[in-house]
Amino acid sequence: MIGADSTAVRETTSVSVAPVRVLVVDDYAPWRHSVREMLRRHGELRLVGEVADALEAVQMAEELKPDLILLDIGLPHLNGIEAAKQMRQVVTATILFLTLNSDADVARRL
Repeated sequence: MIGADSTAVRETTSVSVAPVRVLVVDDYAPWRHSVREMLRRHGELRLVGEVADALEAVQMAEELKPDLILLDIGLPHLNGIEAAKQMRQVVTATILFLTLNSDADVARRL
């Protein structure tokens, strides 16, 4: 029992949350550089890899097991939509599609 003269000490525990592991996939190097710099400023996000080719991205996703994949749709050797289908077989990451393409048919295929 705590008396009137006693001081109660509250214990606080800080919960440490692991940063979100991000794989960036885009064939436009200046954009990848911009994303890399943005991620460096946010401690809750950590760049674990970046690639310019969809086939390599599938391999990197399987190897690195990222939490989030920023994926361009228009990529060499394999488009981003097909790459995402393959990635879904090897990782449970959230995939965020990025594109400059404003064609509604592209969105419908997703």
